[in-house]
Amino acid sequence: MDSFEKAWIIDEAACPLENILAHFKDKAEFIIQEKNLESVEYKKSLLRPIHFLEPLDELKKEAIQTFIRYLNSKRYSSNTIKVYSDSMSTFLRYFSMKDISDISNDDLIDFNNNYILKNNFSSSFQNQVVNAVKLYFSAIQHKKIDVELIHRPRREKVLPNVLSKEEVKAILNAHVNIKHKMMLSLIYSCGLRCGELLALEPIHIDSKRNIILIKNSKGKKDRIVPLSQKILEMLRTYYKLHKPKRYLFEGQTSGMPYDKRSLQLVLKQALNKTKIIKPVTLHWLRHSYATHLLENGTDLRYIQEILGHSS
Repeated sequence: MDSFEKAWIIDEAACPLENILAHFKDKAEFIIQEKNLESVEYKKSLLRPIHFLEPLDELKKEAIQTFIRYLNSKRYSSNTIKVYSDSMSTFLRYFSMKDISDISNDDLIDFNNNYILKNNFSSSFQNQVVNAVKLYFSAIQHKKIDVELIHRPRREKVLPNVLSKEEVKAILNAHVNIKHKMMLSLIYSCGLRCGELLALEPIHIDSKRNIILIKNSKGKKDRIVPLSQKILEMLRTYYKLHKPKRYLFEGQTSGMPYDKRSLQLVLKQALNKTKIIKPVTLHWLRHSYATHLLENGTDLRYIQEILGHSS
C-alpha cells in the first residue's frame, strides 16, 4: 500500500474491494477506476446504498458551467449559485450513466427515494435539489420537470435559538479588542446578518439620522435599521483607531472585507471567555435581538421590517 497526495492506492489482490466496502461502510466516499477491475457493475451496485457518486464527465461539467453562467446572468447571489450548482452536480453525478436529455420526471422521483431518503439527507437539502433541478431543466434544457409529483417535506417550524439578555451582555463584553467587540455589538444591536455586517461601508452610517443603510441585502433589498447613540459613540471611537479605507470592518489586507470565518472565530473566543456552552452562532445574536424587541412590546410588523423579512 502506497500513499500519494493524501490518497491510498490498494492492491485488490491483497485486499478485496468487498472487504474495504464492509470496513468503511457509511464512513467514506469511493471513486473506482474501472481499469483492470472485474465485475465492475457488481462492485458499483455495492456502493449505491452509501454516499458513492460517480465523477462528472466532461459534458456534464460543461452543463454545470452553463447553469452557473445562467445564474450569474440572472444576478443570483453567490451563495444561491453555489447551492444550486452543487445540488445540480450531485443530481447529475447520480445519473452518471444517463444522458441529460434522457432524464425524466421518473428519474427525479428515483433520486428522491433512493438517494436523498435512503441516506437520510435533510429536508432542506431535498428542497434545494428539487428547486435546482426544476430551474435547470426549464431554463437550460427547456424541458418541464413536474416537481409537484415529488413528495416534498413540509418545512419544519422550529423556534429560533435565543440567548438571554444577560448572556448577550456577557458575550458583547467578553472582548477587549474594540474591533471584535464592535462587530458583535452591531450584529446584535441592529439585527444584522453576518454578510450584511461584512458588506458595510462607512458611508452607510448616517450619524445625523441615527440609522444604518443596509444595501443589497438578502433578496436584493435595501433597508434601514436604527442605530443607538451608545453604538454610534463606539463606532466613532473604533473609526478613529482603525481608519478603514473601504469597508467598515477590514481584514489584514487594507480595502478588503473582514473574513467570515474570522468573524465566527471572534464569537467562539467570546464564548470561551464567558463559559457559555450553548452552540451559539452569529445568527443567534440576530434572533435574540428580535426576540428581545418583541418581549419589550415592539410591534411585530416593525421588527419584520428591521430584520428585512418578507413575512
